Amino acid sequence: MAPANVHPGSGSPQQQPSAERRLNSLVRHLLPSSPRRTAESSSATLESSPTMASQVASVFAGIAQAPEDPILGVTVAFNKDPNPNKVNLGVGAYRTEEGKPLVLNVVRRAEQMLINDPTRYKEYLPITGLAEFNKLSAKLIFGADSPAILENRVATVQCLSGTGSLRVGGEFLARHYHEHTVYIPQPTWGNHPKVFTLAGLKDVRYYRYYDPATRGLDFKGLLEDLGSAPNGAIVLIHACAHNPTGVDPTLDQWEQIRQLMRSKSLLPFFDSAYQGFASGSLDKDAQSVRMFVADGGELLMAQSYAKNMGMYGERVGALSIVCRSADVASRVESQLKLVIRPMYSSPPLHGPSVVATILKDSEMFKEWTVELKAMADRIISMRQQLFDALKARGTPGDWSHIIKQIGMFTFTGLTSEQVAFMRQEYHIYMTSDGRISMAGLNAKNVPILADAIHAAVTQLK
Repeated sequence: MAPANVHPGSGSPQQQPSAERRLNSLVRHLLPSSPRRTAESSSATLESSPTMASQVASVFAGIAQAPEDPILGVTVAFNKDPNPNKVNLGVGAYRTEEGKPLVLNVVRRAEQMLINDPTRYKEYLPITGLAEFNKLSAKLIFGADSPAILENRVATVQCLSGTGSLRVGGEFLARHYHEHTVYIPQPTWGNHPKVFTLAGLKDVRYYRYYDPATRGLDFKGLLEDLGSAPNGAIVLIHACAHNPTGVDPTLDQWEQIRQLMRSKSLLPFFDSAYQGFASGSLDKDAQSVRMFVADGGELLMAQSYAKNMGMYGERVGALSIVCRSADVASRVESQLKLVIRPMYSSPPLHGPSVVATILKDSEMFKEWTVELKAMADRIISMRQQLFDALKARGTPGDWSHIIKQIGMFTFTGLTSEQVAFMRQEYHIYMTSDGRISMAGLNAKNVPILADAIHAAVTQLK
């Protein structure tokens, strides 16, 4: 009988555990070797294989290090900075006066109601998402009395927040729309051109939007560029609180834009990330969209609840396509399913359930609008405080655009050199184009920012 302490690789194959015999047999079969390779040598090869594997070049060795996202990279740099007085004005998320993330009280209440409901389950949603959420989302942006809704001309599908809604809409257009040219404002949110290009709409062009000289809307340039666009081109439009500039057209200007676009059969693709968050009024922030719906024409709408309900991490959004008839809307929805199914199959359940719970209950809806207005009002207050602080310091230049712009972001007009100076000397972080998130400001850090801007402007002409 073999000693009890014999090495597993020694002795006859019959004495080895059956699993090890099978493993060594597989090794002998797969590795190029003499048919007389012994179990001992096979076992030795196995023991040395981790070292051998580490010496073989990775099949991904040629992949280059990707650059940080220009927006998310600001937070990465901020987190690495040990300075206790550092200020992050790059992140596009609401912060309280204490600089903390905020979960709305009404959202917590809705979540608790869902948790306490013993009848709820975790089954897959349909491809189009939660039907109640879709219906309520369309009413929120288009209005409950919208002719398009009353006539069943709207196809709405739940998507992964605003980005996912844009991507699904882009792929749908790439498959089913005759024109693949997309016009986006200059500047715009950095993800817009990437989303459309990867969705299959390769011809991305820009139309003038922001005038650096006035720090306002380049309305003449906008009309000229859209006027020269090919008939039927897709036009990306920020519904309100344009990101990154905070500059919106007036209602009269919106009407002129609408008339021009309809005369050339340009297809509007609205991106609504800030409904109610910009002015504090859900209806006011939806006026531009409703003007385009009222004329009976078609459009696409990407909708997000990240900002106005603070549902950033839940990825709650919807894509609505307003069509000419109910029959067309039905067929459009059927094709949207074919876009979504191989992409992520079906959307999440929790976030839209929270939103639907709030939107369908009149008391909770009212509570939400009160909290929403409080967030908007705090941002408006931060604009005024920053303007007043710069004025008190006698900072060169006209800073009135800070209080004229609207929404989460302000396009300061600072140069990339000035931004770099403020990061180095004052530990203030923002995107290199000078965009700051007003939600990141509070009474404590407004003076710090004002000092930094004043120093940057006076020292770096």
